[in-house]
Amino acid sequence: MKETISGLSVYFEGNSKNKSIIFLHGFPYDHTMWKAQIDELSEKYFCVTYDIRGLGESPVGDGQHTMEYFVDDLETIINELKLDKPILCGLSMGGYISFRALERMEEKFSAVILCDTKSEADNNEGKLKRAAAIKRINTEGLAPFAKDFITNCFGDNYKQHNKEEFKKRIAKSSGFDPVGVKGSLLAMLSRNDTTEYLSNVKIPALIICGEHDALTPPAVMKPLAEKINGAEYVVIKNSGHMSPIENPEEVNIALRDFLNKL
Repeated sequence: MKETISGLSVYFEGNSKNKSIIFLHGFPYDHTMWKAQIDELSEKYFCVTYDIRGLGESPVGDGQHTMEYFVDDLETIINELKLDKPILCGLSMGGYISFRALERMEEKFSAVILCDTKSEADNNEGKLKRAAAIKRINTEGLAPFAKDFITNCFGDNYKQHNKEEFKKRIAKSSGFDPVGVKGSLLAMLSRNDTTEYLSNVKIPALIICGEHDALTPPAVMKPLAEKINGAEYVVIKNSGHMSPIENPEEVNIALRDFLNKL
């Protein structure tokens, strides 16, 4: 089902009386990246996902977006749907939103799942790359940037064996409003560093990383997991940065095993 909350396109599957999981997608994607996980879990859980502001079918507004604004949206959805301590699950940029949400309001969540993401803010090199991406979109349009960025997100195995699906991912993101995509780049460029908070996380945590993730590799994500007391860490085989899409079977097993322990 679909509902509009604060202008955002919000989707949910399953019985609202069940424990809820709220999924936050990565950049530059939309809620559909979680389809395999929602198909797997919606029988036992109330699965909620949404298009982050400026992406997918959610409104762009003025495009002057910040990570704080994105966390405000997450809090609004939780409150409007009256979700009781949902499990928070975010990938990449969705992870950035999750880190800041924990810093601001950890008491609102019962557990957290962090996929292919990092807690550090962009360093100077990273900020310049985001700025260059905005400039490229302004001068060349969105499609060339989207193609190159998404190509780097997926591992070789997926790109070789799922060529049509991969092309569809690029085409879909290329069709988003460029102002919204640039708004996400601004939000990521200006986000705060949440690394210091990791040792304060008290809720159960699962950290998932694609074996061949070129953006947040195991060398980055394993130390992140070690900073969270009691966190579980799972490496997903034959997967790049988009592990829930590239190897949904292994990701779903990791999710089920973690959720069954809660």
